[in-house]
Amino acid sequence: MGPLATGLLIASSLIVLLLSGAPVAFALGIVAVVFLVSFMGVDSLTVMADTLFGGLNEFALLSIPMFILMGAAIASSRAGGDLYEALERWLYRVPGGLLISNLGACSIFAALSGSSPATCAAIGKMGIPEMRKRGYPAGLATGAIAAGGTLGILIPPSITMIVYGIATGTSIGRLFIAGILPGLMLTVFFMAWSLFYAWRKGYRFKLGEQGYSWREKLEVLPRILPFLILIALVLWSLYGGVATPSEAAGVGAFFAVALGVVIYRMWQPRALWEILRSATRESVMIMLIIGTAALFSYMMSSLYITQSLAEWIADQHVSAWVLLLYINLFLLVAGLFLPPVAVILMAAPTLVPIIQSHGFDPIWFGVILTINMEIGLITPPVGLNLYVINGIAPEVKLPTILWGALPFMLCMVLAIVLLSVFPGIATWLPNHFMGGI
Repeated sequence: MGPLATGLLIASSLIVLLLSGAPVAFALGIVAVVFLVSFMGVDSLTVMADTLFGGLNEFALLSIPMFILMGAAIASSRAGGDLYEALERWLYRVPGGLLISNLGACSIFAALSGSSPATCAAIGKMGIPEMRKRGYPAGLATGAIAAGGTLGILIPPSITMIVYGIATGTSIGRLFIAGILPGLMLTVFFMAWSLFYAWRKGYRFKLGEQGYSWREKLEVLPRILPFLILIALVLWSLYGGVATPSEAAGVGAFFAVALGVVIYRMWQPRALWEILRSATRESVMIMLIIGTAALFSYMMSSLYITQSLAEWIADQHVSAWVLLLYINLFLLVAGLFLPPVAVILMAAPTLVPIIQSHGFDPIWFGVILTINMEIGLITPPVGLNLYVINGIAPEVKLPTILWGALPFMLCMVLAIVLLSVFPGIATWLPNHFMGGI
């Protein structure tokens, strides 16, 4: 059996395991062990432990649990609710303003938490009932929050960007700053579609019993400004070369917890325990995926599958743009079945050398890959954000949420096309602030 045929067998086995409900980390580990032993004998077991733990022996990985802790502290507080409330008060009389407020809150909370499910949960718990109460269609209200939550893996600080940087050896600071303009562009696309939809349907949404005075508009700002300043300082320390990602993440996590205690009085042991438990659970899950993905990559390389795939793609003699189309289609399909971290760890080390050989920038490609993963978060069968929204609003059926999110998926596809034609949207900021490579 040739390497490519073996690769197809490995992919089929992995998909079957994932569809059976096995956790991603266990599925990756089981497939890696079975195929290593089958093709290389029992002696291959001697290197498995070193390979798995070697995948975790990276100083930059310390930033992941710290950013997760930072996000957990913010998500456990009322920061999301206050953020939504502040934007809703200021955009109260804009047509479709409540929808735009929710999308704006998603983009800002995404930068604070770095987590798509946390963004969906924090903003959706307040935003969806308010939109439904004021006449917004169920599909639009839920689909907008599901799509807005995906911004959590694009707008920095992003766990997905950190994993991509570690897997491909690219600068995490550059990746973070490269995600800013595409993240803002996607936010504007989402808002523009929402306004167009409201105008085209002729909706006259209820404004409620009364408006907001200037005092009511200003009184909520002191509760959210400290968190916005915190994220600005974290990003400044990264882009200004003041701190490494791990150092910035540690300081950001400390101050996020401190702000939660000071502003929202979260000093009770139970509240702090919930923050630590949530952060630990997600950190362990991601770290286990990283470790088993390293073992999986070792298996693929040892069986010469990765190299054969790269050679096969190179032998196709297609143009760079056709190659990019193939890669995007592959990423879209992979995102339907696997979470972003798993796709990046499995595919990025193979794809990045290929795209670099065709003259593409790996920082730019990291943004393209991340937007593809965003689409996967709101498409079945995995579609994590869809299930988060369905848990928040169980009265809205899953197909309704999916159809409501469909126009926002098309906005993401448009963003990929624009980034492909104008790569400077992603590369200009990092080159401007950190110099060309």
